[in-house]
Amino acid sequence: MTSNAMHRRTVLGGAAALAAGLALAGCGDGGDDGGGAPKERRKGQKITLTFWSWVPGIDKPVELWNRTHPDVRVRVEKVSAVNGEQYAKMHAAVKAGNPPDLGQIEFPVVPSFLLDNALLDLAPLGAARHKDRFVGWQWQQSVFGKGVYAIPQASGPMGLFLRQDLFDRWGIEAPATWDAYEDAAKAVRKEGAWIETFAPTNGNRFAGLAWQAGARWYATHGDTWIVHLDDEPTRRVADYWESLVRRKLVKTLPDRQNAWYKDVQTGAIPTWLGASWGDALLAGNAPGTKGKWRAAPMPQWKAGAKAFANWGGSTTVVFAGASYPKDALDFAVWLNTAPESIALLIDGGYGFPSAKQGYATADLDVDRAFFGGQAYSTVFAEAGAHVDTSWRWGPGVDTLYQRLGDAFTEALADGGSFRSVLTTVQGQTLADLKRKGLKVESGG
Repeated sequence: MTSNAMHRRTVLGGAAALAAGLALAGCGDGGDDGGGAPKERRKGQKITLTFWSWVPGIDKPVELWNRTHPDVRVRVEKVSAVNGEQYAKMHAAVKAGNPPDLGQIEFPVVPSFLLDNALLDLAPLGAARHKDRFVGWQWQQSVFGKGVYAIPQASGPMGLFLRQDLFDRWGIEAPATWDAYEDAAKAVRKEGAWIETFAPTNGNRFAGLAWQAGARWYATHGDTWIVHLDDEPTRRVADYWESLVRRKLVKTLPDRQNAWYKDVQTGAIPTWLGASWGDALLAGNAPGTKGKWRAAPMPQWKAGAKAFANWGGSTTVVFAGASYPKDALDFAVWLNTAPESIALLIDGGYGFPSAKQGYATADLDVDRAFFGGQAYSTVFAEAGAHVDTSWRWGPGVDTLYQRLGDAFTEALADGGSFRSVLTTVQGQTLADLKRKGLKVESGG
């Protein structure tokens, strides 16, 4: 049995996982030789690595790498991050045997790619020696057993973006608790606006809200995955947002799409529960509101608590078919730790760096003028320091998000309860994982 197969068994749970198949993914577009078995680059040999990413501004650090590492060129191919299109494309490439050398993959979907044997175990290449250069809990998101399957790039600690000018005009304070948020929603509605939207297809944000409430969707017991999507904290979140929806205190349109951007620009939606990377998104899509926004901590379920969560967070992975894996690893580490690379990524608005050093929190205030001069990144630095690090992801999250979106959309259309959404998707997720040959049980 290969080393990768052994690690995959650790990740996915015992003998049942072996039934899903243990063959490694095929060759990638790994260099001048066009694929084949992993190989060491000869001194002076010039190669090209392919890298699929959607990160804004990723071209600039890659261009810098290419200027300073002329023997190991990296070719970026931008992939769409709308509705998981990038992952569908990556999975298809893996199954066809022609994945890129490197890819941008969020923390939640790393296990899904491991299920396909798509990722190279970087531990034999010495990846662990870089561990202390990264925030501990983010490094651990891609460690399974003794295997290391990704290099962390950035996280997305959550907070509340709000139109301070409108809140001041309406006499509303930034809500520190979810009870206060509900009161603020009522006050905003009296002014003819809606405090937010419950975006039915945004499973990623819903997961962050559940995470903050203390949910634990995935766990393991021996060689069995425990799935508990409908645990009590998640029910609490579902009940809360269903109440806001039924009382028409929030909208229900998808966020980060045209209609939502219009509402953000006009003040029809004056807040957004977003992540640290949302600064660039707001500044880029609502330039007419420059100077009017502020960032505040995420509301708490208990007054005075410091419970926070993460929305998104990315890694750089080396696909199992990479022809020159050591060079690919060297690039991934440089991209995410070199101060000159981090500076360029920050300028592009990629999120909160996973690296411990190479930047200052103030460097992240790229859009400070848009936020009225506020040193807004301190809000997200504080949130990041208090993220519940016991949360772990399991296999099939990308499918789980799709199912949540479908079920929430249906519930909004036919009046079904949000709790029934959790029950439905819990059952679907158990069935999905069983079909993949995994041992799985309900946590309820």
